[in-house]
Amino acid sequence: MRGAERSFAALGECWPSAPIFTLLYDPDGTNGAFAGRSVRTSYLQRLPVRQSRFRLMLPLFPRAVERLPVSEYDLVVSSTSAFAHGVRTRAGATHVAYCYTPFRYAWHERERGLSEVPRLLRPVLHHTLERVRAWDLAAARRVTHYITISELSRRRIQDFYGRDAAVVHPPVEVDRFSIGEPEDFFLVVSELVPHKRVENALAAARRTGQPIKVVGGGPDLSRLRREYGDRATFLGRLSDAELADLSGRAMALVVPNVEEFGIAAVEAQAAGRPVLAADAGGARETVVPGQTGVLVPPEDVDALAEAMVGTDWSGFDPYSIRRHAQRFSTEAFKERFAAKVAQLAGTKLDRVAEAVEPEPKGQNRP
Repeated sequence: MRGAERSFAALGECWPSAPIFTLLYDPDGTNGAFAGRSVRTSYLQRLPVRQSRFRLMLPLFPRAVERLPVSEYDLVVSSTSAFAHGVRTRAGATHVAYCYTPFRYAWHERERGLSEVPRLLRPVLHHTLERVRAWDLAAARRVTHYITISELSRRRIQDFYGRDAAVVHPPVEVDRFSIGEPEDFFLVVSELVPHKRVENALAAARRTGQPIKVVGGGPDLSRLRREYGDRATFLGRLSDAELADLSGRAMALVVPNVEEFGIAAVEAQAAGRPVLAADAGGARETVVPGQTGVLVPPEDVDALAEAMVGTDWSGFDPYSIRRHAQRFSTEAFKERFAAKVAQLAGTKLDRVAEAVEPEPKGQNRP
């Protein structure tokens, strides 16, 4: 249950009686967030592919998402960072896509994606991504309205799809966090993949001799542990309670990459801790320089290192930081998101405005 999954869980709570359609579903991996819901999966669910290997099914996703049976509904709301906006609705239906970002490996990070596979497989992946990109552009034309999570993602939707999008910041479970007693370590909370740039934070910490703890797993974990294990502590994936406790004790959270939004940064602020982040993307919308954190130029290890040792991290007011974070709460998100969908869907679906209240079952329900 990372950022997009938690966002979808909150989105689903806006219409608690609506069925959920998804390519793949693991009840155990979603911590019971969708227990009691009608969850309908694609035919890919029957394939013997585990979560860690689902990327092997990349060429199958477009066709599978188009075959999800959503044609009986007046309103479809999709949650997408790649394929879900490609569902085929019936004529006259309204499709509102909550897009975290256009599929990064088909668009703005294609070269990085190619570099992450063996050289012999790159021509095959290049051809696959070309086909996915053409499909993705066609899928974007079928969406009625886009909502997105930040100004950075809004610009990408405009640049890649030629579509406008409203911005509704994603939900953050701020109530899980509380102010603690800060200790002498920096914290990184991230999936350990190359585009998260965790290595920049580790290099800055090594250069300055600062202790740093890393929460998260992923394909880069073994390499980073091998190269930086002398200075950094790698904690793997933690429970919600463990992360909340750790966040309140960190000197500051480090966000070394450009995030579309950056839920971890808001979570740290909910625990009253400042954030050291790259000055781009979502951090510009969630971190107030000098009040809730420090922003430095992206991809600049020297600037990260200088900020680590040159900032008085004890001088930030934790209560002021937490108050700032509360504007991104889950309840605030649900209210804003449901209202925006109601506005976009227009008068033909008056019930859309009745967010968070169960609706009677019947034909053509959202």
